[in-house]
Amino acid sequence: MTDELKQLLTSLHLKRILEIYDGHLKASDKEDVTYTDFLLGLLRPQWHARQEQSLEWRIKRAGLPEQWSLDTFPFAKQPGVNRRQIRAFAELDFIGKAENIVFIGPTGVGKTGLASGLLLKALQNGYRGQFIRAQDLFDEMYASLADRSSRKLINRLARVDLLVVDEMGYLNLRPEQTNIFFKLMEERYRRKATIITTNLDFEEWHNFLGNKGLVDALLGRLRHQCHTIRIDGPTLREPQG
Repeated sequence: MTDELKQLLTSLHLKRILEIYDGHLKASDKEDVTYTDFLLGLLRPQWHARQEQSLEWRIKRAGLPEQWSLDTFPFAKQPGVNRRQIRAFAELDFIGKAENIVFIGPTGVGKTGLASGLLLKALQNGYRGQFIRAQDLFDEMYASLADRSSRKLINRLARVDLLVVDEMGYLNLRPEQTNIFFKLMEERYRRKATIITTNLDFEEWHNFLGNKGLVDALLGRLRHQCHTIRIDGPTLREPQG
């Protein structure tokens, strides 16, 4: 490899081609490949490297607590989950249709694992996503009131293709936080898909979100295009001995 070619590949950030060029050139000389095949032999690995880097970036930005995969979810140990239904969700049609999914069930039945697995699947297919625990989300909303950055927060979360809000439950909220959450869900309504995990049925959401009229409007939007999955099964968490 000449110094000029090395400099050009470096400047163009074609790291993978830089790594494989010499070996690929020697192999191509022996096999007498065409110019087109020689070029494809360099560009394919570079493209795959870019795809992997892009996925790593999306996963990092999404804030997944762990890279739980649907392939490793213990369906056999959780009879409360319909494997076929989850596999259908994994086709990701619900994202294109801006449909919501709400997993309802007690602690430890696999709600977070399923939500995270669907988010990972979406990220692997090029979608942008965000995982956030409900408490952290509402804390961010409260903090945004102080520096008047609520609109910026809403805009950021409204843009992602798939938003996962984990562990919606009894939270100590101020009316302002409920208002910001309503605005966020209103802007995502019929535009973007949202997954929520909770241990509370919809009728109980008034107890922690307050403002019954606002909550009714919120639930009306959330449930309009929504798949509600109630998981009635054993805990998947190993007992601590």
